[in-house]
Amino acid sequence: MAGIFVVKRHAYGNDFLLVPEQEIAGRDPTALAREMCHRQTGIGADGMMVYTTTGDRVKMRLFNADGSPSEVSGNGVRCLAALMVRDRPATLSVTVDTIAGPKVLDLVARSGDTLTFRASMGRPDDIRVLDLDAAGERVRVIALSVGNPQCVLLNDPLDPARYHRLGPALEHHPVFPNRTNVSFLRVEAPDRVRILIWERGVGPTTASGTGACGAAVAAAAHGCTARDVEVISPGGSQRVEWRKEDGQIYLTGWARLVLEGRYFAVSA
Repeated sequence: MAGIFVVKRHAYGNDFLLVPEQEIAGRDPTALAREMCHRQTGIGADGMMVYTTTGDRVKMRLFNADGSPSEVSGNGVRCLAALMVRDRPATLSVTVDTIAGPKVLDLVARSGDTLTFRASMGRPDDIRVLDLDAAGERVRVIALSVGNPQCVLLNDPLDPARYHRLGPALEHHPVFPNRTNVSFLRVEAPDRVRILIWERGVGPTTASGTGACGAAVAAAAHGCTARDVEVISPGGSQRVEWRKEDGQIYLTGWARLVLEGRYFAVSA
């Protein structure tokens, strides 16, 4: 049995299994994602990305660690772009086609297998303020879409116990029928914020590209920060630019190789 070819990459600890589409032909990707992403009995990851390539363009499907589908991941598309550049070293720009539309990633630096990209992530949409009851607490949040759903708590104390209590409650809140990603944000300076991320279908994670984008937009939209900010998460710092002239979000950060090999699946 040959097994399934897989590459694991991570961006700031937010890790993904990258699997060519043909490797899972005839298999259930939902069950496979749950199995392969399991931290104890699988390889372990926040998500599985199934992809096909055509030149410098790659089409992806993303499944969270719990098997649920997701529209896009900022760190995930960067991991895919890094794989494309590794396989085609002359490549300077990669377009990743996602359910949330095409994302164009420009290579800005490389150091060994650590590649840094500036990605065009599109425009935010449906920015609104909500007052919600969650986990026995009344909270004000900024809800929006950056290709996937985001929920941001501004000027949060970043208390770990509260984070673990409110994160799942907000992810599954009835106001979000498709669930949501949750970012807890504290402003440290006009150009710097710190966040904790509760990722939809994953739970606690060290970083999130779209989470960083959503947090930066929420903070800027409500006058807390500038539109060009450093977003610090437990895994490290990313840069988010929300350009005033065209409304586009740009995300800059790195991705790194973890492993490459074959996985011998249990699920059919």
